Amino acid sequence: MNKSRNYFHLHLVSDSTGETLMTVARAATVQYEDVQEIEHVYPLVRTQKQLDRVVSEIQAAPGIVLYTLVDKDISARLERTCRELGIPFVNILDPVFAVFQSYLNVTQTHRIGGQHELDAEYFKRIDALNYTMMHDDGQIWEDLEAADIVLVGISRTSKTPTCIYLANRGIKAANVPLVPDIPLPPQLLELKKPLVVGLIASAERIQQIRRNRVLSLQSENYNDTYVDRKEIAREINLTRRLCSDNEWPLIDVTRRSIEETAAEIMALYRAAKTKQVDDQEV
Repeated sequence: MNKSRNYFHLHLVSDSTGETLMTVARAATVQYEDVQEIEHVYPLVRTQKQLDRVVSEIQAAPGIVLYTLVDKDISARLERTCRELGIPFVNILDPVFAVFQSYLNVTQTHRIGGQHELDAEYFKRIDALNYTMMHDDGQIWEDLEAADIVLVGISRTSKTPTCIYLANRGIKAANVPLVPDIPLPPQLLELKKPLVVGLIASAERIQQIRRNRVLSLQSENYNDTYVDRKEIAREINLTRRLCSDNEWPLIDVTRRSIEETAAEIMALYRAAKTKQVDDQEV
C-alpha cells in the first residue's frame, strides 16, 4: 500500500547558477519520506526587475524559500516579502559566512558567482573533461600515462559516469573496459603515474542493468552471454583476479551512487599522492 505524500512548494533563489541551493535542498528533502517538494528554481537573480517574477511566483505558491543573494537590497526585499506572507526563509550561506568571518577575522568580498570564475581551476576542469571524453571506453590507449585515474571494469559498472563526475572536479579520468577473451592494452599494465582502480558489482545487478539496456535498445543482435548470469560471474572473477595480480584497489559499486564511488576513488587518489610524496622524500 502506497503512502500518501504531502506536497509543498520549495523556492530556490540564487544570483548565480543555483547549484549550491539545489544540492543543499535535495540533501534536506530526501530525509523526509512522506513529503515531496515542488521545486521552483530562479538562477541569476541580480536585479530588482528579475526579482519581480520571483516575488510574484512566491506569492502565488507560498512555501519554503532558500536563497543565496549577495546584493543586500535584493535579499532585503525577498526577506520582507517572506515575512509579509508568513513563510520561512533561509540564506543558506549566512551561517557559513559568519563562521568564516569569526575565525578568519577578514571582511567578506561579496562577489557574485565567485566559484564560477574563469580561473586556473576552471580551465583545469575543462581540460580534464576533454581528456576524459577522448579516453572513454578505451578509445585512446597511447597516452593513458597522462591520466590521473584509470578505471577498469566490465560492462555496466558505471565507469563512464564516474569518470565524468571526476573530470568535473579537475581529475583526468580514463576508463578501459574489460571484455572476455580480448587482451588488455599493454600500456595499462605498465602505468606508473595514474591510479588504476577496478570497479565491480554483483552479478544480479549487472545482469539486471544489461537486460534493461538490451530492451531499451530493442536490439536483437546481441550475444546471449552478455546477460547470462554465469558468464557475468566469470567476468567479475576475472576482474578480481586482474586487480589482485596488479595490486589495484577494487570497489564494489552495487549499492553505491556515482557520487559515493567517486568519493572513495578520490580518497584512494589522495592517499596514493601522499605516498608518492613520502617515497620521494625518503
